[in-house]
Amino acid sequence: MSSFIYGNTPCFLGGENLVAFPEKESEVDVTVYGVPWEGAVTWGDYTGCELGPKVIRLCSGRYSGYLPELNHLDVFEHLSIGDKGDVPVTPAEPEDTMKKIQAFSKDIWSTGKFPIAFGGDHGITYPIVKGLIEESNKKVGIIHLDAHYDNNEHSNGDPYGRGAPFARLYETEGVVNESLVHLGIHGPRNKPENGRLAQKMGATTLTIEDIRQSDHIRDIARKAYDIASNNTDVVYLSICSDVLDHAFNPGGPVDGNGLNSHELLSIVHEVCKLGVVGMDFVEVYPQQDGNDFSSHFASFIALYALAGEIERKKA
Repeated sequence: MSSFIYGNTPCFLGGENLVAFPEKESEVDVTVYGVPWEGAVTWGDYTGCELGPKVIRLCSGRYSGYLPELNHLDVFEHLSIGDKGDVPVTPAEPEDTMKKIQAFSKDIWSTGKFPIAFGGDHGITYPIVKGLIEESNKKVGIIHLDAHYDNNEHSNGDPYGRGAPFARLYETEGVVNESLVHLGIHGPRNKPENGRLAQKMGATTLTIEDIRQSDHIRDIARKAYDIASNNTDVVYLSICSDVLDHAFNPGGPVDGNGLNSHELLSIVHEVCKLGVVGMDFVEVYPQQDGNDFSSHFASFIALYALAGEIERKKA
């Protein structure tokens, strides 16, 4: 069986190749896919996150599923993983690409597998959640881990750009705005109108200071989950790399005063233990990161999420 999802790029964490062998999809528990998309560039030379899915896969070849720090759990003794390849995006065509992401993700949602999407920029979250709602007709709460609200009306004129997905999600029937949590928000790259809009739309903001003042990092994760799961059928998890402090995220935007790696993994593990329907991890810029630290860390995030999913199933 081919171990490469395309070219010389391996399947994520050595999973089944669902492109070459689509019949294997019914046999896996987790479906990984890439969305190699970058829309409007918002600042300086921070561009190239469409390379994220490829480099994340390449880096994942280093890892097993064994997490000794989590009671010696081996994720792949409990869950099997498949790699469905990448959404066939259309360069420079945001509206067409959003439709393709929605259709691709809808197909995955229909299987009932646990999906993990790797971006690409944060604009991909909107069509992924739209695909979930279209397929399931369920009410969705969202935990959004990010330094920024990403709720601008547009990004450099693009209503689907990386700075705008949560503005689109506020408008989406099926997303319960009162069950949408912007978690980890911090820093002056936000603007006053971002916070005011989130409040107006009924979303909850839990800033980095709220996290720091919590008695325990997992307490704030549970608080966020309680809000996101209230009056909803499912909870979706969306993570931008820049919720991490730039010291822990050299392949992401330069944002200080963020989470450290342990804090982010603890939050991810806790909310997935409580139960999420799927997740994405976005905004990794490999060309900014000579050692690919941020791309490597994507494997940690996925494994901690799946460790939480295993605990949820056991409960």
